[in-house]
Amino acid sequence: MAGLQQTNSEKILLSWVRQSTRNYPQVNVVNFTSSWSDGLAFNALLHSHRPDLFDWNAVASQQSPVQRLDHAFNIARQHLGIEKLLDAEDIATACPDKKSILMYVTSLFQVLPQQVTMEAIREVEMLPRHSRVTREEHIQVHHQQRFSHEVSCFTFLLSPRCSKVVVSL
Repeated sequence: MAGLQQTNSEKILLSWVRQSTRNYPQVNVVNFTSSWSDGLAFNALLHSHRPDLFDWNAVASQQSPVQRLDHAFNIARQHLGIEKLLDAEDIATACPDKKSILMYVTSLFQVLPQQVTMEAIREVEMLPRHSRVTREEHIQVHHQQRFSHEVSCFTFLLSPRCSKVVVSL
């Protein structure tokens, strides 16, 4: 499944996150799904670059995942100008949407310091790969591919340059 492979951009982003959150023992980001669901990774990432904005211990120890996620999203909106693109309830699940998290973390990457060492990139490359695709991931990829195909076909049919449509299956 090519759609589930990690791209170079994802490796660099994951390396940056891991490097930034290295000093937070409660945080171990290994992916762009379940590693973010408790809200600690978002808060640690923000705190590592802007420790003046909030007390890490208060956030880490006294709040629920939804509260921690809301806290991080509100801090990013108020102090970094990043709109609240995600709902805490959608992320505080066993397997939140990878593309949504990637989009949001990329927004953080664009406004926070971006130094990534080669050591951090090598570390990400050494992380264990999940060779088994879960049923949920397979269904999600299938639906995304089907939707993408339907949109492509619909767009193609609407194109004014097309006088004839030939479909072979």
